[in-house]
Amino acid sequence: MFSWGLVTLAHALIKDKAGYLTVRSFIAITEGGVIPATLVYLEGFYKSTELATRLAWFWGVQSIASAVSGLMASGLLELRGVGGLEGWKWLFIIDGILTVIVAVITWSYLPKTASLTKGGIRGRKPWFDERQVQIAVTRVIRDDPAKRNYETKVTLADVKDSVSDFGLWMHLIITVIGQTPTVPLATYLPLVIKSFNFSVFAANALTAPPYVMLCITMVIVVWHSDRVHERGWHGSIGAAWFLVACVVNSYPMNHPLNIAWMSENMGTVGKKTIASGAIVAAANIYGVWASQIYQADDSPDFKRGNTINIVFSGVALVLWAVLKFYYKYLNVRNAKRLSALSEDELKQEELEAEKKGNRSATFVFTT
Repeated sequence: MFSWGLVTLAHALIKDKAGYLTVRSFIAITEGGVIPATLVYLEGFYKSTELATRLAWFWGVQSIASAVSGLMASGLLELRGVGGLEGWKWLFIIDGILTVIVAVITWSYLPKTASLTKGGIRGRKPWFDERQVQIAVTRVIRDDPAKRNYETKVTLADVKDSVSDFGLWMHLIITVIGQTPTVPLATYLPLVIKSFNFSVFAANALTAPPYVMLCITMVIVVWHSDRVHERGWHGSIGAAWFLVACVVNSYPMNHPLNIAWMSENMGTVGKKTIASGAIVAAANIYGVWASQIYQADDSPDFKRGNTINIVFSGVALVLWAVLKFYYKYLNVRNAKRLSALSEDELKQEELEAEKKGNRSATFVFTT
């Protein structure tokens, strides 16, 4: 995060195309590991019925940041010419400074585990006594025994297991398909608002309310999903909402729910780690084509672009249902496999369950 902040500050030094490409490449390098590391970190503290809500808040705060950035942009763009810099460079300077400060605070404050909470600005005394630490660790391991070996390294076997997991590929496909329509909306929202005769600065400021609503609707839907421990139908709400465009850009984004659902169904820690990195890659690659959906020759009604967005949203809605029924099918299959085992075979399967992860007949998939 600290290096990411420094590279963000480096935008102020851009003079030409080569400089732009260099800085943006380093942004990708430094930013790429932030979200996967955050996902793995949070899984060490929360149960599967709690993680999705925390991820919703994580992405919800990002949407609030988008709202704030719109307000900040409307003011910071006014700094154009100050110090001989363009207004957009001041945006990156302020963003970089804030990121560096938050990185230092985060490094000093966040504990590695529930048992290692003293030191730095956390204080000289531990946050929890011995009994509380035992409860914090036990509750997470009881929910997911694989987390007993949380410090294990990713192996080649984990990679092979991940590549051949149909469920993981479905989560990745849902990401690239379901998130595609969000890019044109987010990209062109200021232009849409400006088309109603608002100034550039007012248009940037007015992008804030939809992002605040997005955070609220997302947290509510995901919280309810955690509460009833159901994923598929709750995830489809976001796709359906976007499909019918109930309220522009205030849909309950289902990306954090998709990630939590994926994580709890991966089985082993190594596989969860690989999946976290893969889904972050999927959550960025769709921008390549999504940014090309609206073209100048399709204006002013953009019927072709809107039709493409509708198709993507409709396919995403279907995929959420397909994945839910796929996991239901796996649970039925596992139940049949278990019923066919002898007593000795069942004991052996239980002993190997942690190693096999979601390939074990004892594994129960969340649907």
